[in-house]
Amino acid sequence: MLRAKQGDRAAFGELVRRYRERIFALALHLTGNQSDADDITQEVFLGAYRALSQFAGRSEFFTWVYRITVNKALNARRNRIRRSEMPLDDDPRLTKAVNADASGNPVLAAELRRTYTRLLHALDRLPAEMRTTVVLVALQGLSHGEAAVVQSCSPGTIAWRIHKAREQLRRALNRPRYPTPVPVPAPRISADLHQLLVDWGLPALAPS
Repeated sequence: MLRAKQGDRAAFGELVRRYRERIFALALHLTGNQSDADDITQEVFLGAYRALSQFAGRSEFFTWVYRITVNKALNARRNRIRRSEMPLDDDPRLTKAVNADASGNPVLAAELRRTYTRLLHALDRLPAEMRTTVVLVALQGLSHGEAAVVQSCSPGTIAWRIHKAREQLRRALNRPRYPTPVPVPAPRISADLHQLLVDWGLPALAPS
């Protein structure tokens, strides 16, 4: 980080390689649009490079760029909602999750698409700050302390948001309840949405 602040482009390039995939995933989860996520990722790192000399270093580099990403992604999402451009059928989050977890099984793919569609509907209906907290903690793996730095609040607030989000998602996925459980994919690196269902014990994967 110090070398990057001193103008070492190779050092900054290493930071980009280290965090680009996670920044893109964060932007994609918050916007639901791949084009926006691509644009935001490029803007974040370009802006970070230009402002690097002003980075005080009071927080980690990744929490700094996460905060920039969250702000840009929420603005992009609000703009799309105002323009009524949020069709879930074309949501790349849904396509990526189904492709990752279905393992080429068309029956499982159809069931997962139903499950993940319901989950995304429920997730996207959460208040913006709560939805962001879920993405940061449950999908991106940040600690409560790290998420608190990104969202400029206390770890206690993060814990409360996670608790309320789990309750709201559970209620949403319980209406209506699936008559049969969604099959668990073969062991592999699971998609974020599947992992959220498993980790939180949400009802779409519960026994009937």
